[in-house]
Amino acid sequence: METLNTRQVYANPWMTVREDDVRRADGTRGIFGVVDKPTAAVVIPLDGDRLHLVEQFRYPVGARRWEFPMGTAPDRAELDPAELAARELAEETGLVAGRMELLGHLDIAPGLTSQREHVFLATELSTGALAREHTEQDMRAGWFTVAEFEDMVRRSEVVDAQTLAAYLLLRLRRA
Repeated sequence: METLNTRQVYANPWMTVREDDVRRADGTRGIFGVVDKPTAAVVIPLDGDRLHLVEQFRYPVGARRWEFPMGTAPDRAELDPAELAARELAEETGLVAGRMELLGHLDIAPGLTSQREHVFLATELSTGALAREHTEQDMRAGWFTVAEFEDMVRRSEVVDAQTLAAYLLLRLRRA
């Protein structure tokens, strides 16, 4: 596929949206709308048999969601994924990991966005200072056993695709 032209149609501190004119392999032309977001990190805080989750209001779906701590750097900056993971963990939970292990990578929605995520397992946890961003002021956090977490998934109380995919990476790692 060949990109013939690209133009930015929208930008804010978290993302840009572009429209690309393309030529497919068979010569036909088309367009793609792409949401460009910086690299993100998902962190699974694990203490024995307990997982630490955060809950916040997610405006696009109009509901609160339980999920693992995750995010990007401010102003669409690109950070080293391990540094970003440690930052998100501390910012959203106040936890500091003595050990951070890369579990794998996720494409968020490859038909829509260019964003990639790095999934980390955080262990040897200690409590540090909470430093949430202004947009995270309604965030709540809590510890859940693995059994409680899995029951929340079964009851559709945890439906965030990134959290579910990250948990699968954890399960595969522990198998």
